[in-house]
Amino acid sequence: MLATLRQLLDTSHRAAPALARRAGLTHTELAVLEHVMDEPVGPSELAQRLGVTTAAASGIVDRLVSRGHAERRPHPTDRRRTAVVATPGGREEMMGHLKPMFAELAQVDATLSESDRQVVLRFLTAAERAVGRLL
Repeated sequence: MLATLRQLLDTSHRAAPALARRAGLTHTELAVLEHVMDEPVGPSELAQRLGVTTAAASGIVDRLVSRGHAERRPHPTDRRRTAVVATPGGREEMMGHLKPMFAELAQVDATLSESDRQVVLRFLTAAERAVGRLL
């Protein structure tokens, strides 16, 4: 089972660059887009999350904004700052690339009994916690 989990982690790691290529983005642009699809994020926080300088993060955001994937808005709680958010078009494009995977995962989920689903959920939750300890 651990070998299969290792394969899943490896495949997931390789999936991000492939998705970025399909979307015409760099791996880092995709990472920024993933962050801002979840919540508004300031450029300096993006820099911290990505391990790049604030100037580099700003350049990445500039490219995403110029392509219509993201936009800068006033920060929701601190009007002196700006936040980066995914545009509906940027979100739609990313979801278009991800939908086939989500559909296939939903089909797999539908084949599981409720008790099987609970076992898988416990395992995945514990596995995520174990991997998260590396952060």
